[in-house]
Amino acid sequence: MAKQKKQPRPKAETPKGFRDYFGAEVSERQQMLAKIAEVYHRYGFDPLETSGVETVEALGKFLPDVDRPNEGVFAFEEDGTWLALRYDMTAPLARVAAQFRNDLPSPYRRYTMGPVWRNEKPGPGRFRQFYQCDADTVGSGSVAADAEICAMLSDCLEAVGIERGDYVVRVNNRKVLNGVMEVAGLAGDEKEAERGIVLRAIDKMDRLGESGVRDLLGEGRKDESGDFTKGAGLSAEQIGKIIAFVQARAGDNPTTIGNLKTLTDGSDIGTQGVSELEQIADLLAAQGYGPDRIVIDPSVVRGLGYYTGPVYEAELTFDVQNEKGQTVQFGSVAGGGRYDDLVKRFTGQEVPATGVSIGVDRLLAALRATGKLKGEDAGPVIVTVMDRDRMADYQAMASTLRNAGIRAEVYLGNPKNFGNQLKYADKRRSPVAVIQGSDEAARGVVQLKDLILGAKLAQDATLEEWKSQPAQTEVPLADLVAEVQAMIARHQ
Repeated sequence: MAKQKKQPRPKAETPKGFRDYFGAEVSERQQMLAKIAEVYHRYGFDPLETSGVETVEALGKFLPDVDRPNEGVFAFEEDGTWLALRYDMTAPLARVAAQFRNDLPSPYRRYTMGPVWRNEKPGPGRFRQFYQCDADTVGSGSVAADAEICAMLSDCLEAVGIERGDYVVRVNNRKVLNGVMEVAGLAGDEKEAERGIVLRAIDKMDRLGESGVRDLLGEGRKDESGDFTKGAGLSAEQIGKIIAFVQARAGDNPTTIGNLKTLTDGSDIGTQGVSELEQIADLLAAQGYGPDRIVIDPSVVRGLGYYTGPVYEAELTFDVQNEKGQTVQFGSVAGGGRYDDLVKRFTGQEVPATGVSIGVDRLLAALRATGKLKGEDAGPVIVTVMDRDRMADYQAMASTLRNAGIRAEVYLGNPKNFGNQLKYADKRRSPVAVIQGSDEAARGVVQLKDLILGAKLAQDATLEEWKSQPAQTEVPLADLVAEVQAMIARHQ
């Protein structure tokens, strides 16, 4: 009888393009999202959670071919229907707005937070699963809704700690770009493919620069890895008009708008888009959101194809070091725009909508780069175990600390080696260790070891400093909470 082949052990590794999040990363994200949610809520938006899986048909942007959906989504087939992980939060909202249109108020204002998935080539800092934090207004065609989204985005950035002067919200209008394309001879259904390439090319201006965008508008571009991206195949004259549009931003909004009026002369849709930008600028100025926070910038187009009007992007303007050690601006952390045709796909009736999406991981990275977040999470107070038979006493101490709002835990490993308990406390970044042996228990006291102070003294303290600042002290058990609170407060 043939010997059965031994099943190999699975590899303990994260799938390519994905990552795990630990401790402080999760806590800091939760705290940041809570601040953003507070701003959204203050503006009158309600929370909404949608399914992580949608039908490919409902997602709309990607459709299945013979074997599998087009590149860009993680999808699978079930009972003849293609399903996919959501690639953003907007397409699911369009489905919800159509499905529950008789129950929801109009306009419907919602915010949502959660992971999205894109089946794209991963790279440094670019993952296939990432968090988004969105706010949208469905059912209002007024550009006042777009202006409000821009103001709210500005407020969100400042609420999480991005200082005024370190960011700018840039605003444009797809109608203006469509007008420029019309003037450049790119109107009509037969030019849809070229227009899509133009949109994606302009959206890469910050990353690729004018030369790279010109290549994508022309024959195409080969990146550093050797991958070739086919271009739009435009003529030199057409490329010139598109580049002139992208670079139309001036030193102030009125001058920029004047430049756009010239570039769209002869196009009704372009003229309409410029007028909407002018209204948005006036509405924001009336609320005190000047060019120090929000500007009109024609280089903003957004890569997704469903935007139909105003589009916006939040860019952080401070310098950081990239993977190659070069000094660069941090760049975009949020974006959005108007998508009046997305809900129409379900209902057949035009339902205006506009919204913004904040890239949560990007914004967290920015806060760490500015020192607003340390990437470190304070650990719990550790109640050490000196006597296995007195576990109930130790659990009671931990419970007393928790009831006072102090994060605490009892050491649950092998208590035989006390040194290992303190090593565990150090690894957990614990501020205080609580110690009570049989002698302390008989006298009704506990020893409190200030682990943060102890670590500092161990590094560079003199003998006199050791004596004047003892890292370990004995206190009555009745004073446990007050003394631990005082120790923690000293280091905050």
